[in-house]
Amino acid sequence: MAEVESSPSNGLKKVEQDFVFGADDVDSGIGLCGWLLAGLSWIIVLMTMPFSFFTCFKVVQEYERAVIFRLGRLLSGGAKGPGIFFILPCIESYTKVDLRTTVFCVPPQEILTKDSVTVSVDAVVYFRVSNATISVANVENAHHSTRLLAQTTLRNILGTKNLHGILGDRENISGDMKAALDDATENWGIKVERVEIKDVRLPVQLQRAMAAEAEASREAKAKFIAAEGEQKAANALKEASIIIAQSPAALQLRYLQTLSAISAEKNSTIIFPLPIDFLSPFLDIKGLVA
Repeated sequence: MAEVESSPSNGLKKVEQDFVFGADDVDSGIGLCGWLLAGLSWIIVLMTMPFSFFTCFKVVQEYERAVIFRLGRLLSGGAKGPGIFFILPCIESYTKVDLRTTVFCVPPQEILTKDSVTVSVDAVVYFRVSNATISVANVENAHHSTRLLAQTTLRNILGTKNLHGILGDRENISGDMKAALDDATENWGIKVERVEIKDVRLPVQLQRAMAAEAEASREAKAKFIAAEGEQKAANALKEASIIIAQSPAALQLRYLQTLSAISAEKNSTIIFPLPIDFLSPFLDIKGLVA
């Protein structure tokens, strides 16, 4: 009537039972009193048929599992589901466990970094129940415990990093946090699938200082680029003067090119060209070059 849990951990349910309770506790009988109570429950079920079926038959969804206890003891076979299963009234109880991936946000944590800077960091954690039996038997509230552990783990890991490491190395921090959480929650039947650093908030004074530092760095870089451009321009002018000194006709061509450019850009300006020969007596090209 009931279907055994079909999760990947089903093949290890015997080992898990030994880990949680011990093989002797799981396989031992419920005693004479337990058998008497079980027989009494069956009598009640038969006497109240068919109304008892509404309370004895339970259904769990594809993404759920049911962990059943009889007189306080875990039933052998592990969690039940998905599908329909039978519960004896009075002596058996069950707990539904959702196996779907759950996401929660770690509240912003005030953290003192390795270089003595206070930052506020929050994260997102994705996890799921990998073993329903262990998640019920080994911890009171697996989801709440995982949330609290994520907060402390975030503090511990980021406390060993400096500010630049937190801002620029989020991927490695997320990986370290996932490994630490996954290792700690293994005994709770919880599998941590992913951890992401959501936001890093800096103090206002530190934001202003970093902005001023970045602006100064950009200004210094701009001045360096401008100086480098002036140097290249000066070298180009020097090479051009040498070429003009070697060929006087080049100066005449440059003069005509300048006149053409001026006439094209400012059409309303009237230009009276002056022959370069009139200026040759006043130019000492060799002296300029020297």
